[in-house]
Amino acid sequence: MKNRLKEFRFMNREMTQDNMAKIAGVSRQTIIAVEKGKFNPSVKLALKLANILHCTVEELFELEEGD
Repeated sequence: MKNRLKEFRFMNREMTQDNMAKIAGVSRQTIIAVEKGKFNPSVKLALKLANILHCTVEELFELEEGD
């Protein structure tokens, strides 16, 4: 799954990974893993991240061919 989390983090709030993790109730390592595409978040976490960044889940995450 492709994501634009890092882009939205900087564009919308210039938020650090640490700040986002605290607000979302996850570790900074989780945010890093999501941004690098090494971890696909649960629906609940994806909704939290979208809510924090004032965007939709579809704007943050996109299925790639073959997913």
